[in-house]
Amino acid sequence: MTQIGTPGDIDLSLYPDGTTLDSAGRLLVGGCRVDELVHRYGTPAYLIDEGALRRTARRYLDAFTRRHPRSLVLFAAKSFPSASVIGVVQEEGCGVDTAAAGELALALAAGADPRRMVFHGNAKTDDDIRAALRARVRYIVVDNLDDVERLARLADEPVPVLLRVSPALDAKTHQAMMTGHDASKFGIPSDQVDEVIGIITREPRLDLRGLHAHVGSQLLDLDQFSAAVRALAQFGRFGAYDLGGGLGVRYTSSDHAPSVEDYAQHMVSAVHRHLGEGVELLVEPGRSMVARNGITAYRVVTVKRGARTHVAVDGGMGDNLEVSLYGQPFQPSVIDRSGPTETVDIVGRHCESGDEIAHGITVVQPQVGDLITVPVTGAYCYTMANNYNTALRPPVVFCRDGVARLAVRRETLDDLLRREQLLPPQAPE
Repeated sequence: MTQIGTPGDIDLSLYPDGTTLDSAGRLLVGGCRVDELVHRYGTPAYLIDEGALRRTARRYLDAFTRRHPRSLVLFAAKSFPSASVIGVVQEEGCGVDTAAAGELALALAAGADPRRMVFHGNAKTDDDIRAALRARVRYIVVDNLDDVERLARLADEPVPVLLRVSPALDAKTHQAMMTGHDASKFGIPSDQVDEVIGIITREPRLDLRGLHAHVGSQLLDLDQFSAAVRALAQFGRFGAYDLGGGLGVRYTSSDHAPSVEDYAQHMVSAVHRHLGEGVELLVEPGRSMVARNGITAYRVVTVKRGARTHVAVDGGMGDNLEVSLYGQPFQPSVIDRSGPTETVDIVGRHCESGDEIAHGITVVQPQVGDLITVPVTGAYCYTMANNYNTALRPPVVFCRDGVARLAVRRETLDDLLRREQLLPPQAPE
């Protein structure tokens, strides 16, 4: 049965904290009207509420340092590898977790302090190691014995390291996001940890300060985190423990996720119980730092009604691979107007049947030219943006207190062509 939808049907609890509707029912993010933003910057566009992002960073810092003063909150740069985003969270006091020389370069360009950085990677090259050594990051995370060989060969002095270990846990999440089991490509399998600790401690160029463990991503059960902490205790006592990230978020109205405060309380209690109260505690939030603080805006290009109603927008898997890669549900809305509702599939413009943004979702009956917003796209969408069908990667626009600023410009065809090494035309024979 057709129902009448209103602008109030949008679930604002999925949007950045402080998102509102004005008296005409128009959506405002960071105090900026979305329709005015897309008029200025075009679609698709990533819109980030800068104020909400800063509040989330401060909330994380307070939640952990109040419960455990020797805590260091490291933003996982892979979740939104932009110097602008990294710059905001480091200004609020967060460190940075980097997993490649490029992420390290972005963090340094953003003004981040290397003394509040860790450097990861399951396949570090010599160049990666050199970059981390030059920067003098706080810790390099040893993921394998080849890391040990490279560090011993390239370092001029003892290097503070953490050893990434598998806590031998199967996380309750998508298989591609499970990283804490013994068959994972990350870290040292649990039955080899003692041997590798011995190898590292005998190497004079490596200074083993502690352990690292990461169970997985988009985790909604806090007991999985405490199980990882408990597993670390079997490998002996160290001065520092990096417990990774992985806290899940709400993507739809029916989802439930722990709060940052509940997460911090659970983690710190487990650390005090199993590892001691005097240790240095590092955590690496990514998704839970930025996901809710970003939305994506699209324009409806065509509506095709038949066996299903397909509403095609001017983006898709080129700017959001989460759906096709992980099957992640999202909750888009037609914004800024009311009317009858319709159950539709929101699809992208790319030449793939799997190019969907949402399947079987009820929205205000779409029309060509409508604006559609997708909340909770602040994590990993920008990260995995690509040029499928030569799609141009969207801009990143920061919104704060009613003022918008361009953080990353839209990609252009000139950007793509600049990399091409075209052969000169052949003269006719």
